[in-house]
Amino acid sequence: MSAACRAPRTAATTRRAAQLTVGAAAAALVLTACSGGGVNGNGNNTNFVTSTGGISTVKKGDRSDAPVLTGKDLNGKRMSTADYKGKVLVVNIWGSWCSPCRAEAKYFSKVSEQTKDKDVQFIGINTRDARTDSAINFEKDYGITYPSFYDPSGKLLLKFKPGTLNPQGIPNTIVIDRDGKLAARSLKALNATSLHEMIDPVIAEK
Repeated sequence: MSAACRAPRTAATTRRAAQLTVGAAAAALVLTACSGGGVNGNGNNTNFVTSTGGISTVKKGDRSDAPVLTGKDLNGKRMSTADYKGKVLVVNIWGSWCSPCRAEAKYFSKVSEQTKDKDVQFIGINTRDARTDSAINFEKDYGITYPSFYDPSGKLLLKFKPGTLNPQGIPNTIVIDRDGKLAARSLKALNATSLHEMIDPVIAEK
């Protein structure tokens, strides 16, 4: 068989292998769901400062760029974090099937309302829900009014570079400062007090 005949198969095989790699990586990430996870990701020197509450932070001058996330929300509408440039973004990774996510949801609803007049935007990333109706009902049950990406395979989570304040499970929460930098991360469920402790210092930055 000629090389010209073999080339399409090789390309197709390469594409399938790449897809499997992404899928495996996403699955490995979400398998840590509802667990505490580590602090620094890969153990590199990332200048993290971790409080006793399990919240990792980075000083303003040492922060890494946050990825721009684009996709569709739970209603199929296009959305992007670029639409909120100049705001403090609070990104919560959740699933309707996750018990700790249910435990923290009412606090996220409350604090999102308390901070919406302070240039703060809450955004969810819903993952591992096979259908959107479960996620939509979750938001209705807990009074969540801010938008969430629908990311069933976890691809958006892989946009965060390892060694930064990248997500490592579900629920996780990440705070992005007004300059689009990764400022803080929690690897566990939060209540109203711990959520304020995480985001208020970033809100106060000038």
